[in-house]
Amino acid sequence: MHIIDGKSLAQGIRSHIADEVEILSRERNIVPGLAVILVGDDPASHAYVTMKAKACKEVGYYSIVHEMPDTISQDEIIGTIKMMNDNPRIDGILVQLPLPSHIDTDAILEVIDPAKDVDGFHPYNVGRIVTKLDAFASCTPQGGDADV
Repeated sequence: MHIIDGKSLAQGIRSHIADEVEILSRERNIVPGLAVILVGDDPASHAYVTMKAKACKEVGYYSIVHEMPDTISQDEIIGTIKMMNDNPRIDGILVQLPLPSHIDTDAILEVIDPAKDVDGFHPYNVGRIVTKLDAFASCTPQGGDADV
């Protein structure tokens, strides 16, 4: 039996990514960017987003969290997503789920540019993953299917 040291493995991966980001920044003046939308005050969601922001900082990514009250309108969320779709500093967009009940989650996820869809929830990306066409697959579907 072989015991895997998950913390050490994760640190090695983060270190490798930080090295790659440093090279990308130095040689091409590119810094990867992640934007997160966080609606409401769910403690688990806040903890998850905080961990993602910390990981981004550790590897040298640009990151921004758009914290919104749970009373925000769907149109306001869509406007923020469209702004991030058009922002060249943002390479990935993550909408932290679940959203409040008055928000149509499917409509929100469909607004995200499929090329910036970190979770792979946009219908375009889901379809490409399911049909085994070339697509960005987030870690969740990759973990469930070695062929992704």
